[in-house]
Amino acid sequence: MRQSCKIVETCVLFIDIRRSTELNLQHRPQTVSRLYSSFVRAMVRCAEQYNGHVRGIIGDRLMVIFDVADCFTNAVRTAQSMNTVSSRIINRYFKHNEVSCGIGIDFGRMLVTKTGFRRHGVERHNYRSLVWLGRPANVASKLTDIANKDSTFITEPAVNVGRHYSAINEFSWHIESLQEFIGALKGEHFWGNVNRFRHSDEYVFAALPATRNVQLTPKTPAILMTRVVYDGFRAKHPTEPSIVKNWYKRCYVSVSGYDDAIFGGDVIFTELVPA
Repeated sequence: MRQSCKIVETCVLFIDIRRSTELNLQHRPQTVSRLYSSFVRAMVRCAEQYNGHVRGIIGDRLMVIFDVADCFTNAVRTAQSMNTVSSRIINRYFKHNEVSCGIGIDFGRMLVTKTGFRRHGVERHNYRSLVWLGRPANVASKLTDIANKDSTFITEPAVNVGRHYSAINEFSWHIESLQEFIGALKGEHFWGNVNRFRHSDEYVFAALPATRNVQLTPKTPAILMTRVVYDGFRAKHPTEPSIVKNWYKRCYVSVSGYDDAIFGGDVIFTELVPA
């Protein structure tokens, strides 16, 4: 049995609703069902507007492939359109701005093949489906997973350090990490032993236990794309406002399987937003 396949080099885009589990818990099943139906229909129309072809729908996650011609322009335009519709139109019907999406785009060579099986008998349907294999699909999917995510923090022990500047009779308090505070301590030696510690800053007069929040990951924009997509779009549209005004900025995030720059922005089409 022959297995047909084809190699395609173009842009691939994924979009996914953020916090979909919370939406299911906070709203009635009928509300969530209408949301998903409206979302999928709207995103398909956004893709079709820019010659995109939806090649996968799994719940609230869509995969879009573009014709090779003008794929950079069409992929970025689709992302901007999807971001506008999801955040500024669909989200208007939710009181607490609960609907947000992550969008990821990459470009490259992908192998398209068919998997599954044919089921014969009473139900003579073709159960074979297309699968897109290759780095661009994997990277775009991973970018979607981290797009439009809030910052994450951890709480760690710290020291609230008090300083007294006697010359001006001024007091101040500043939170420092344990490592910073301990590193500034110096032992005073008497007869070969350390009898006490003194802070290297002569103005420190007190230290109290405290905690502080440390950022683990930064907040990410709604649209993330690889360098090749950004460069391709910028080359085609050097006077585009999003390029001239630097709305897409380099994001210092990483995904496995990709080691080049990632650009992102929360760009929308203002003309699509209802007054």
